[in-house]
Amino acid sequence: MQSLYEILMLVLGIARFFILAHFIMSWLINFQVLNIRQPLVAQVWYGLNRLLEPLYAPIRRVLPPMGGVDLAPLVALVAIYALQIVLSNNVGVFG
Repeated sequence: MQSLYEILMLVLGIARFFILAHFIMSWLINFQVLNIRQPLVAQVWYGLNRLLEPLYAPIRRVLPPMGGVDLAPLVALVAIYALQIVLSNNVGVFG
């Protein structure tokens, strides 16, 4: 069961990395540091969007409109951190 705990923590860590990469990349695109017309940037950007949209969509339905500010990545990160804390505090359950 310890393996299950480690796999869950790994998956949450990877999800956290993808969310942070998406967040940073969105800022770099908005401030025109990265150009979405470059093929590599476009592939990474659209890939991250397709990967994270199923995670963000339910959060966006619950959050009220914030005037162009998207808080879905922040809420997702907080949820991941909270889940990691819960798993860490209950590591004894995993054996």
